[in-house]
Amino acid sequence: MRLAWLTTLYDGFRNRIGILLATVVLLCVAPPGAVLAGELPLFQALVDAVEEGETLSPPAGVYAGPVIISDPITIDGRGEVTIDNQGKGTVILLDTDGATIKGLHLTNSGSSANDLDSGVQVRGNFNVIKDNVMDEVLFGVDLQQSNNNIVRRNHITSIARIPLGQKGDSVRLWYSFKNKITDNVIEHVRDMVVWYSADNVISGNTTSHSRYSLHFMYSRGNLVENNEYYNNTVGIFLMYSDGVTIRNNQIRHAAGPTGVGIGFKETSDLIIEDNQILYCATGLYIDVSPYQPDTINIFENNLIAYNGIGVRFLSPWHGNEFRYNNFAGNLTQVTVGGRGNAMKNVWEDNYWSDYEGFDQDDNDIGDTPYKLTAYADRIWQDVPYAQFFKGSPVLEVLDFLERLAPFSEPKVLVEDRTPQLIEHTKRTAPVKEKNALQLLLESQQS
Repeated sequence: MRLAWLTTLYDGFRNRIGILLATVVLLCVAPPGAVLAGELPLFQALVDAVEEGETLSPPAGVYAGPVIISDPITIDGRGEVTIDNQGKGTVILLDTDGATIKGLHLTNSGSSANDLDSGVQVRGNFNVIKDNVMDEVLFGVDLQQSNNNIVRRNHITSIARIPLGQKGDSVRLWYSFKNKITDNVIEHVRDMVVWYSADNVISGNTTSHSRYSLHFMYSRGNLVENNEYYNNTVGIFLMYSDGVTIRNNQIRHAAGPTGVGIGFKETSDLIIEDNQILYCATGLYIDVSPYQPDTINIFENNLIAYNGIGVRFLSPWHGNEFRYNNFAGNLTQVTVGGRGNAMKNVWEDNYWSDYEGFDQDDNDIGDTPYKLTAYADRIWQDVPYAQFFKGSPVLEVLDFLERLAPFSEPKVLVEDRTPQLIEHTKRTAPVKEKNALQLLLESQQS
């Protein structure tokens, strides 16, 4: 009898251990934050019950995705509804025109870059995606061949466990036209990309801790204004994208080894005005731009301050016009690769913090031109590997000796015949108007 009792006790103990181990395995396999499908009601069933043109306002709670919307309906989650896709695929596929998705929490998409697993995939026109929270989604909003849509006031983050370069994009436009991407808050994503897309508006967005805040490829005639980009690898980069206007943005702390405020590659007919570019490794990066014959790029009323390099020309190019800009406190104002200069560009009425001339007639314009000359610092400008020693005591001493007793005529990189002695103040960036000194003091205090 005692043996039978011990056998029964052992069998019970073994069964409980088996259940415990199975539970542990299940918890380890399930995606982080996911709830098993059997425990969640399907959101698709609610969508299928809504007639065209009606509004779905579901009860508060957590629902299972995925969801396909094929009729112009309105879904209002009121900030109380979560759709959990449990780590597979896209949460919502918007395959219609004229629908509205608002007030939802979309989470736990799949992680397939090939399938563009997203919070919302848009395959239609005149849709509105606003006031949603998207987290743990690979891509945020993906628009393909979709026009006249609005993506507004969403908070978007990618999948936390995935490295930065493998995350998805916050908003991705592909062959999409006349869309408005406005007032979104974006963190910890890869890029926002605009590819083969024209006449879009990107305005009022805040992006941080990402790679490219905004990246254009082969996209013409877009407007970028009133955005705030900080602590990203690159602020804005335009490649083969003509006729773009970049206005009234603040870009700061793109300070890594490849950090760039705004970069241009083979891009023409640009208007770059009223921007603040602060504390970046390179403020403006210019590579064969403008590219098209008989075109110009206009840079006016920008504050380019406290960067490692203010303006960097990859080669001695032409066709850029710099007027009424403030170049303040950059370690190097302008550099030119390829052993050339930037004299084929227009430099007029800019403020230069390192100007050493006088104003005897009190007209706030320097009596002599501003000239930026290159001495020993040509070493690191012409030899890429020598950039490691930029700002080192050795190069600083060499540069001082060259200026004190030059062995040859120094090369003039930039000449501004009408240098301004007072900073320009025509600027309406998305922060309270401050001059360069105030911005520096605030940075030191923080």
